[in-house]
Amino acid sequence: MLKRYLLAPGPTPVPPEVLLSMAMPMIHHRAPDFVPILDSAKKGLQWLFQTKNDVLILCSTGTGGMVGAVNNFFNPGEKALVVNGGKFGERWTKICRAYGLAVEEVPVEWGYSIKAGAVESALKKDPAIKAVFVQATETSTGVYHDIEGLGKVIRNYKDTLFIVDAISALVAQDLRTDEWGIDLMIGGSQKGLMLPPGLAFVSVSEKAWKKSESSKMPKFYFNFKKERETLAKNQTNFTSAVTLIIGLNEAIKMLQSEGLENVFKRHARLANATRAAVKAMGLGIYSKESPSNSVTAIEAPAGIDGQLIYKNLREKYGVTGAGGQDKAKGKIFRLAHLGYADTFDVITGIAALEMVLKELGYNMKLGTGVAAAQEILMQ
Repeated sequence: MLKRYLLAPGPTPVPPEVLLSMAMPMIHHRAPDFVPILDSAKKGLQWLFQTKNDVLILCSTGTGGMVGAVNNFFNPGEKALVVNGGKFGERWTKICRAYGLAVEEVPVEWGYSIKAGAVESALKKDPAIKAVFVQATETSTGVYHDIEGLGKVIRNYKDTLFIVDAISALVAQDLRTDEWGIDLMIGGSQKGLMLPPGLAFVSVSEKAWKKSESSKMPKFYFNFKKERETLAKNQTNFTSAVTLIIGLNEAIKMLQSEGLENVFKRHARLANATRAAVKAMGLGIYSKESPSNSVTAIEAPAGIDGQLIYKNLREKYGVTGAGGQDKAKGKIFRLAHLGYADTFDVITGIAALEMVLKELGYNMKLGTGVAAAQEILMQ
């Protein structure tokens, strides 16, 4: 028997309490029983997003929220600025172009974070830019972008929306939607929120709602105006993902019991321990600056394929992380410390990694990384 350990940046493990809550008998999404459940969920999301804005609940993956953030607020031909520092920055570009936006990219070398000054220069150069799209955590590289710094710049441009994909950053990072002037922020259920895939969340500012009034793009399933109207009645526009929303309530209760500041501290501690372990083992961190608290991207040792490390972790030791993507494929592998993660998830992942590397011929003393992690985890 091979016991499985899920240390991927999504989907992430689901707590037993959440699984049990979702095992309750099905209820109808238009019945009175569902009203207080959705009411609790929407208020819990406002607490998590640190916002007074409506937070829409969509039955989709996070990418559906990204699509809705484009087709509800813009018109073909309008200009958008996309921060592209990895595979998910590329996704913003692809979505914007699919809906006819004129995209200008701010390229960021993989493994590095965006400098607010680069975005400010682009906005000064072209005042016609109507939106800035960015990831909070670029999951493919393990980099956290300076969302607070970008917010300080973009809020000076009254006709420009600040749109953040926080799908893998939400819960792991302190993201202050209102304080930092984020107009649209997207989350997903299968990351820090400790749920199965299937829900997307989008907070929308009043500035963004005003911009939506001029949008002529086609919209049917992802129609945010209708979602807002039905959310006010504690409903969703189409069939609600009843079971997932019940689980969402339980997951938020767990986070509230821990306390938001403690949730952020836990993720930072797990991330710091992982990075310390990796460095003690003589490996490099792929994110050269501003590493994310969601996932650590680790450079494979010279002569060893990162995909082979990822494969052996999963097949020999039951530890599922993630491989590298696109130009980082084979060069890196990734271990997450996100959501329902604690001290021994990190220790298990690092111990398994040491064993895999040793078997692949990497010269190291077993226990080196684990000891470094333990020093931080015991603090």
